[in-house]
Amino acid sequence: MDRLIRAAAAWRAGGVALLLAVWPLVAATQVLRVADFFAAPSMSRAVMSPSGRYIAALVKAGPEGRIQLGVMDPRDPSKARVVAGYTNADIEWVGWVNDERLVFTVTDNQLPYAEQVGEGLFAIDREGKQPIRTLIRRKEAPRADTASRIQERGQGLSPFHVPHSLLRDGSADMLVERLTFGSHWELIHRELFRLDTANGQVRSIDGGKLERVRRWAVDSQGVARVAESRRDGKDRVHWRAGADADWQLLQESEVHTLEGREMVPLAVGSGSTLYATMALASRPDFGTLVRQDMAQPEGAPQPLLALDGYDFSGTLVFGAGGELLGVHYLADARSTQWFDERLKKIQADVDRQLPGTANRLDCGLCGPGALVLVTAWSDRQPQVYLAYDPSTGKLTGLSNSRPAVKPQQMAQRDMVRIRARDGLSLPLHVTRPAGGGGPAPAVVLVHGGPYVRGGEWKWDATSQFLASRGYAVIEPEFRGSTGFGRAHFRAGWKQWGLAMQDDIADATRWAIEQKIADPQRICIAGGSYGGYAALMGLVRDPALFRCAVDWAGVTDIDLMYTINWSDLSPTWRRYGMPALVGDRDKDKDQFAATSALRQAARITQPVLLAYGGEDRRVPIDHGQKLRDALKPHNADVEWIEYPDEGHGWMKEANQVDFWTRVEAFLERHLKNAR
Repeated sequence: MDRLIRAAAAWRAGGVALLLAVWPLVAATQVLRVADFFAAPSMSRAVMSPSGRYIAALVKAGPEGRIQLGVMDPRDPSKARVVAGYTNADIEWVGWVNDERLVFTVTDNQLPYAEQVGEGLFAIDREGKQPIRTLIRRKEAPRADTASRIQERGQGLSPFHVPHSLLRDGSADMLVERLTFGSHWELIHRELFRLDTANGQVRSIDGGKLERVRRWAVDSQGVARVAESRRDGKDRVHWRAGADADWQLLQESEVHTLEGREMVPLAVGSGSTLYATMALASRPDFGTLVRQDMAQPEGAPQPLLALDGYDFSGTLVFGAGGELLGVHYLADARSTQWFDERLKKIQADVDRQLPGTANRLDCGLCGPGALVLVTAWSDRQPQVYLAYDPSTGKLTGLSNSRPAVKPQQMAQRDMVRIRARDGLSLPLHVTRPAGGGGPAPAVVLVHGGPYVRGGEWKWDATSQFLASRGYAVIEPEFRGSTGFGRAHFRAGWKQWGLAMQDDIADATRWAIEQKIADPQRICIAGGSYGGYAALMGLVRDPALFRCAVDWAGVTDIDLMYTINWSDLSPTWRRYGMPALVGDRDKDKDQFAATSALRQAARITQPVLLAYGGEDRRVPIDHGQKLRDALKPHNADVEWIEYPDEGHGWMKEANQVDFWTRVEAFLERHLKNAR
């Protein structure tokens, strides 16, 4: 009891937002610690209740520094309180079932990957007066040690269940899925259930007539209306008009390639309205958000949002009746398009008061008069939380996610577009050290995936950390990255170590020409695919890069096919990798030429290698084989092994340790290089 009171008091004490757009800057010269960048934020994942009356958030509180669940009434923040928290676990995600009921999952930020257990799913009342109900058990979990007044009840579903979505229809129900796996833990099917969070009872709602479903979309009544399945190398999309209607096949496409996939369903609105992305005849290279009346499928889809130079990526905001109120989307930065006039005016007023930040609104189901939770951020400002009262137009600061971070000390981040050597438009994120003038030592930071989008305009821990140490940071969205059109994506197929690598080199040379990067002091770094690209940068462009940092990186493409304890699924190896990465037989000569392991004799620059002993995505064999191949001729190889970590570092202490080592490595081989 006392521990929870102290934790709530600590949360309230930190509740004054230090927002750059509201309060004047003050001089600050203190260099932030590594932990200030990579430790968990003091507040995160704030979310408004359906009525717009209460806010729930994850807060770092208590003597153990654990992440706990806090609830506040934004009209009276002084009464904020922690309603659930553990001494041996951290709450990871929270959502509102209704105004009186919350659900959450847990993890343990103080344990490495190998010692983690399933997230589970738990429910608690808003005031934390009733025992926590276990809805889904944590796999191999010890009983979480809670404060004396919090007890758990209910046996819960098996760990092979996961949350699907929150209905927020006034009931205590939500949707969960039961997962079925095949050999090599490949996901076979997701069965959809309606779960009563008050008593733990479940009932199936998917009809049980479809097999190998990988994704469900439901309407506002919780009826499954869209199902995406995968079988025999084909992805299929099914639709039904209602709970008692038969499923109809809408389209079929090849696995992983996106070829021929006309429509990608996103959500179901009121009636028979399907929201999806698709390539229209007017802009065939980019995904556009559209609305289709499935009662009249022969009619043309209605475009709702088309982003110049970007595929649509975002989330849809619905009202209580399934009406579409607005869309949160990502272009160079995140923004919102409101279709509701009242919310459009609120957004305009908030943006007027906070002109220096991106401002995301959350009003629950957005009924009239509801308070609005504002999450604001910029490239220099981590997220801060405020409450907006529509009746007065007043903004009230609630909390700052990282109070140690002073925006005036942070670096400016911009996106530019340059031309690759073959003319392809190449998006590029550039973060320059605060107060810097001419060329600076630079780190070319390559994102993983590789078939994902890398960055956006926001405060980014890695790039800001490097910039705080005096480095310019260059982050190319090389070909193969997604979100920038199909041509940009397709241009990266089978281009590991080839044109994808050329894009990274072209971005680096552009930074040199623009006098952003010192040509004699450039290091290349990245994790996963980014680690592979960092190593291949030393192979392909040894005069360009002075050193490399690789964490969890692929060192040989062929190893991805042959290591039998990798978690890469048989379907991905059979259909995805041959199309996107290369065919093991037909492209064996290319694999040899683009293998850092087989080209190890050409890597003579300083290298830092870091791997997790429990990594199933890129098993540690990748790193060990390269380390051994470099030993005979390269004396500047630093090896870091976290035996209990996986594909990246889950334990905060390991995150801090890794970046502390990276800082020292860069000091030796880059900043102070002669």
